[in-house]
Amino acid sequence: MKLIDGKAVAEEIKIHWKQEVIEYKNKSGRVPHLAAILVGDNAASESYVGNKVKSCAQVGFQSTLIKMESDVTEEELLDEIEKLNNDQDIDGFIVQLPLPKHIDEVKVILAIDYKKDVDGFHPVNFGRMAQGLPCYLPATPYGITLLLERYNIETSGKHVVVVGRSNIVGTPISILLSRKSPAGDATVTLTHSRTKNISIIVSRADIVISAIGIPNFITEDMIKEGAVVIDVGINRIEDETMAKGSRLVGDVDFNRVKNKCSFITPVPGGVGPMTVMGLLLNTFKSAKKEIYS
Repeated sequence: MKLIDGKAVAEEIKIHWKQEVIEYKNKSGRVPHLAAILVGDNAASESYVGNKVKSCAQVGFQSTLIKMESDVTEEELLDEIEKLNNDQDIDGFIVQLPLPKHIDEVKVILAIDYKKDVDGFHPVNFGRMAQGLPCYLPATPYGITLLLERYNIETSGKHVVVVGRSNIVGTPISILLSRKSPAGDATVTLTHSRTKNISIIVSRADIVISAIGIPNFITEDMIKEGAVVIDVGINRIEDETMAKGSRLVGDVDFNRVKNKCSFITPVPGGVGPMTVMGLLLNTFKSAKKEIYS
């Protein structure tokens, strides 16, 4: 078994990008600028956004964090999005999900200018991705493909089973891996909570990507010998042995599954850091006008 160390790969990428950002600054007179809107006081969201701001500083990006109270109206949030859409100094921005229940997430995503949609959620970017056209890829699937390429994991002709069908991870990664690309040309089966005999389907996979959001859902008996396991799940469970009384685990029963697979991502430290890299790479592409002019 070989551990896929997303944290280490992210650090390597940051070192490389730092020099590229310096060269871009010397040429253009500016640095890439990423903004984030954080609504409410969700601890997980604050942590995620904090990591993104920290990573921006490490590679030389400028970042702006806009905090809004949990009782902010939908109209006020949409007004803030429109300001960022029109701000020529902002190359890309995100609205951190989830949002309070009184705000329509779909309406918010649609309000973001697709040319600044560095999370890759807007239907324009999603549709272009599905057709293999230049676009901003969804950050987490983008990060997964970067990991597969960095570890030279062959996907061409392989059977990939994706567990979970969200628009953020499951559905887009199933599309990306089936496309003609370095981390693609796979035969993909997309499964979810309503899939019958899911354990049997997963057990036939050469590569398993789990993003179903259920702690330890993927068990040892579901993984065939030598399979590659990518765990996207981030779940908090109670653990009295920890200082906070809880700990993070993935969708995969790591300690048992690791003995059967050829490669596996840990949680935390696997896919998470690479999601941030996908976001920053999209922002850099936006700054350089590589996708949209």
